[in-house]
Amino acid sequence: MDGFIELVKDVWGFLKARQKFWLLPLIITLVLLGALIVFTHGSAIAPFIYTLF
Repeated sequence: MDGFIELVKDVWGFLKARQKFWLLPLIITLVLLGALIVFTHGSAIAPFIYTLF
């Protein structure tokens, strides 16, 4: 978990230093889609999620 927190801090530092805040919605969307795929992998809803992609 400490590695994840360090990653978030590094990404935030990058966005803040280079004023690239427009990347934040893209990063959040990718993380949410990745989490959706991981959490629904073994469930009954998985076939419906994969048809979206």
